[in-house]
Amino acid sequence: MKILVCISKTPDTTAKIAFTDNNTKFDAAGVQWIINPNDEYYALVRAIELKEADPAATIHLINVGGADADAIIRKALALGGDEAIRVNAENPDSFGIASQIAQVAKENNYDLIFLGKETIDYNGSSVGGMVAELLDLPYISLATKFELSGTTATVTREIEGGEEVCEVSLPVVISCNKGMAEQRIPNMRGIMAARTKPLKVVEPVAADILTEIAAFSLPPAKAGVKLVDADNVQELVRLLHEEAKVI
Repeated sequence: MKILVCISKTPDTTAKIAFTDNNTKFDAAGVQWIINPNDEYYALVRAIELKEADPAATIHLINVGGADADAIIRKALALGGDEAIRVNAENPDSFGIASQIAQVAKENNYDLIFLGKETIDYNGSSVGGMVAELLDLPYISLATKFELSGTTATVTREIEGGEEVCEVSLPVVISCNKGMAEQRIPNMRGIMAARTKPLKVVEPVAADILTEIAAFSLPPAKAGVKLVDADNVQELVRLLHEEAKVI
């Protein structure tokens, strides 16, 4: 079984957010980059668990980005990926990224394509569906459980107000949600092995760019906190009604 895990480079959640070029680009100065947690904790770790159950399985990683993504790719290899492919292209829009992933997938005939439900920077949740469409494969989103029996997968996915259980034949594209797997930390053996695992850099194929960033903006600054004495219920109600306007 061949598994492709899509990984993205995202800013650490503690990073200070700022913009440049008239608020049209993210300011990367001084930012600590990490593997997108949804890709790492759920997609990659579940793929590793499947490989542990089937040692003949192989896990390939794919990232669309520049050379500055190599560090997070090596971390993913340390966790348990066998080899990695980086498409040497600065991330355009979601369709552009999906086009690059789909092209690599077409050339390698994967049985499973895993990715996190969304990246924590843009929260678009769109790449997985686009990859599936470009490959003409079934797609199941927001998966919280994935079990495999032969070439048939049973997938539990989150829906509004509950869960839905699906059965699907491989190959399939799955976007992974919380519950799919538990976080792992690379051990020293994995870190050392990652240094020699293949990281292949390929040039991008021509792809349409369907969207562009018009502008970024920060949310309004938080107002100061008002403390109300626990015994002064009337004042609390007044503030909630007149100022906060929530009642």
